[in-house]
Amino acid sequence: MIQPSSRNFTTSADGSLTIWVPKLDEHYHSIHGALTESQHVFMDAGLNAIQKKEIHLLEVGLGTALNARLTCEQRKEKQIHYLALEKFPLNKEEIQKVRETGSHKEAEILSIQPGQPVEIEPGFTFELSTIDVKVFNKPQHTFDLVYFDAFAPSAQPELWTQEVFQSLYDAMNLGGALVTYCAKGSVKRTLKKVGFQVEALPGPPRKREMTRAWKR
Repeated sequence: MIQPSSRNFTTSADGSLTIWVPKLDEHYHSIHGALTESQHVFMDAGLNAIQKKEIHLLEVGLGTALNARLTCEQRKEKQIHYLALEKFPLNKEEIQKVRETGSHKEAEILSIQPGQPVEIEPGFTFELSTIDVKVFNKPQHTFDLVYFDAFAPSAQPELWTQEVFQSLYDAMNLGGALVTYCAKGSVKRTLKKVGFQVEALPGPPRKREMTRAWKR
């Protein structure tokens, strides 16, 4: 699969892995702590906020599979059906680099072929799709939780549009939540426009706020 540009592996402030994309001047995770950010935004404000025993989860932007690994580890008694959209998944050489950093569970997840749901552990099924989120189309009332972990609006504004958020809103169950590290006013206004009830929550290190949006 063709990549948008080269990708450079680096370490974030808490010692966890992130990747820098020079062409976009964007990192896959916060340089102030990849693990810290994922835990705060996606686990604490996302996974732990959904009080259901069975959760259908969509991630926009698989990256290094950190969110998927944390979800698998922290699901408790929940049954998770995890679908990740990643247009440019890591290649074999990059996955090997992930493995060499000690991130074996992430490497296992990243090695799964698109379109093949795999039960990683009892209660956690993972599927990868390389479909662009801009044309992603799922039946209504499919997902209980969305991890929106795309590159920032300044780098890829086409992923933060009303059309994209409307399609995600339509695909979510009532009582479902979308969580993202982004707290831009324009993003929150767009989320409200399509029907979400938007919360501004305290952000991870070096970020004042993050966003959680409910479908109610």
